[in-house]
Amino acid sequence: MPVLGLGVYQNYDTELCVLDAFRAGSSTTAQAYRNEADVGFAVAESGLAREDVFISYVDLFLIHNPHSGKGLRLENYSALLERRDAGDIRSVGVSNYGIKHLEEICEAGLEAPAVNQIELHPLCPQRPIVAYCKQHNIVVQAYTPLIRGRRDEPVLRQIADKHGMDIAQVLVRWSLQKGCGSPPRACAPKCARLTTQGNPGSHRSQSRRRPRAYARTRRSSSSRWTTRICGVLDALDRGAQGAVTWNAVDAD
Repeated sequence: MPVLGLGVYQNYDTELCVLDAFRAGSSTTAQAYRNEADVGFAVAESGLAREDVFISYVDLFLIHNPHSGKGLRLENYSALLERRDAGDIRSVGVSNYGIKHLEEICEAGLEAPAVNQIELHPLCPQRPIVAYCKQHNIVVQAYTPLIRGRRDEPVLRQIADKHGMDIAQVLVRWSLQKGCGSPPRACAPKCARLTTQGNPGSHRSQSRRRPRAYARTRRSSSSRWTTRICGVLDALDRGAQGAVTWNAVDAD
């Protein structure tokens, strides 16, 4: 599964956006988004081999929330594992699952999900869940990694301006540095910038060649940027109050 892709929730220009997203290698969709056909048209038009494209809902089928209660959660999860084993889907994951919900799966003797997709960004980093997932080899995928386009956090603007980046690039870089997959919801004009994976200044340096010594300097500078800036962003943690979505990880 690619670590960086494109989310198409509430995307009204889906086919064009997905074609652009293939530069990153993936697209994420869901039945509720009602744009699966447009994703399919984009796959066909791209000319890419199907095995070179990762499309969630086919390659990764998620249970999108834990609200059904323990019994139905386990029943649905078991059913999806059966469909995977039958070859109908490739892998099974969950979304908005807290530690309690993940431990239910383990206690039932079922294999761990491939992915847990949760709201994740500097204001709501969900550290206990992330730590649990890493301990149990569950990939964490961040949704709403761009904090729904918030621009009112001064620290984000200061970092972006200082390093010549978009706020979106800063946030994507933070997600990737934390070892989390990130499918930001984006439109085609923004996709190319996001697919630089949030590397500081990378969108400015692609148009001209640089000597090797410059490249080494950039890598060293990038490492220092990562350590320093991630620490600043980590300090923005507001716990559950930092969530900008329903964040159902504490559901019964």
